[in-house]
Amino acid sequence: MKAQNCVFLSALTMACPFLRDVVDEEALVLRRAFRRERVFRDRLDPLAFPDDHLYERYRFSADGIRYLCRLLGPRIKHRTARSHALSVEQMVCVALRFFASGAFLYSVGDAEQLNKATICRTIRSVCLAIKALADVFISFPGHRRLCDMKEEFYRIAGFPNVIGAVDCTHIRIKAPSGAHEADFVNRKSFHSINVQVNITV
Repeated sequence: MKAQNCVFLSALTMACPFLRDVVDEEALVLRRAFRRERVFRDRLDPLAFPDDHLYERYRFSADGIRYLCRLLGPRIKHRTARSHALSVEQMVCVALRFFASGAFLYSVGDAEQLNKATICRTIRSVCLAIKALADVFISFPGHRRLCDMKEEFYRIAGFPNVIGAVDCTHIRIKAPSGAHEADFVNRKSFHSINVQVNITV
């Protein structure tokens, strides 16, 4: 009976090469044959290209990207290089490409030879790092009273209680008819109106 159980267990293991406790050598060979190898693609250094190439893809020069890397690096750098983690330069370039093109994650991933999940995580971490530095770069003039700024905006455009304006958002519109139709086509080749956001108090 014991010999029959061993034969049955061996046959079962050969038939199921994905069991954890492998008894048979043939099953080990089968398991190795079906195991998928991890593939790590070579990633080029994005800053190795000339500035015109970088402007076209990321809308920044190499010096501008290096500045962003120094600024954001401490917040987005991976602690290890495990699984061939992206470098800070690659992470910044992925996010800049997404911001510059406004394309879908798949499109950015295909262009950068990365999968969608990596693109999504990278853009999120870069955005959070930029958001953490917002107070350093976004500030209202501290030397002027709010009351004076409100009065100036009211005098210029008739907006009450406005202390600042942030430019710009493109709102998609139907193509207008007439001689000035081309004036409403933006850089992404669709018709839009450039809308200004006002900050009120």
